[in-house]
Amino acid sequence: MLGTYFYHEILRKTVISFGTLFNDIHVRHEGANGSSISDMKVALAYGPVQKFLARLEQQADLNKATQMSLPRMSFEMNTIQYDASRKSGITQTFKASDGTNLRKVFMPVPYNIGFELNIMTKLNDDALQIVEQILPYFQPSFNLTVDLVSVIGEKRDISVVLDSISFQDDYEGDFSTRRALIYTLQFTAKTYLFGPVADTPEGLIKKVQVDYHTTTDRELARRQVRYTVTPKALKDYNDDNVCVLNANITKTKTRLTINDSSNLAVDDRIIIDSEIMRIDEIIDAQTIAVKRGIDNTVAAPHIAGLNVDKLTAADDALVDVDDSFGFNEVKTEFFDSTTFNPASRTDS
Repeated sequence: MLGTYFYHEILRKTVISFGTLFNDIHVRHEGANGSSISDMKVALAYGPVQKFLARLEQQADLNKATQMSLPRMSFEMNTIQYDASRKSGITQTFKASDGTNLRKVFMPVPYNIGFELNIMTKLNDDALQIVEQILPYFQPSFNLTVDLVSVIGEKRDISVVLDSISFQDDYEGDFSTRRALIYTLQFTAKTYLFGPVADTPEGLIKKVQVDYHTTTDRELARRQVRYTVTPKALKDYNDDNVCVLNANITKTKTRLTINDSSNLAVDDRIIIDSEIMRIDEIIDAQTIAVKRGIDNTVAAPHIAGLNVDKLTAADDALVDVDDSFGFNEVKTEFFDSTTFNPASRTDS
């Protein structure tokens, strides 16, 4: 099980989404008359605050052209912790589509990702401007919509919770020493981690085949009867809309008026709303005779204009393990004295 390669980039997407929350923060300075002197977008980078403080100390010359400017923000992921309070059943699944096929996906695992956002300024007013542009959005959480698993289009709202705020003033030394006011905001992002998603819908048993023999002699026994069972769809999956009901019908009426019967045949199963019917006769181009309420469905009145869908093998192939379904049963008799080879899946 372990060793199957997959990478949905969920942690990476969570980090990027968190960073985008703070990539458009501005600091403005105004003159005595209220006119704007400067408007600076606060730089944001991923990394520990110690890295930026070290750079300040190594380039303390205030007149140096390459001096790192303040204010500045940095953030980093610092914890990953399992969240048992959001746990789902380990065998619980849901259905997802890649646009072509339905896939069974196991429920994701809830994890809390810890983030630390550091705000570094040399003026306290700059720090207060930045903090005030952030805090009103967290009460105490803010939801981000993240495309966690793009292959199945799985988008979820990730709650980002503001846990704590602290600040420190590292100013020490003489006049030439740079001052650094640091506000630290701790956040928790409540994300979900998905396991591998199968490239195909394979893995579910969708066909059972049993061969009956007339003798218990393992060497001489040859099959006489084969019994095969496959899932039978009880709803329309592909919205084929083969025709339209032209007139209202009561729950007992067995003759249906439709707009076109050319795509239908005797013994076809059709479904209107949730009632399944079997075609007994094609009377003419716009009239069919049916048996009502088959496959344990209930006959009910239907109004003109409803779509008529045909249940085919294509629908049977899309039946999922969590759906209600019936069974297609086929019994075949043989007189060729052959046996079924499970390895080659052929009779020999």
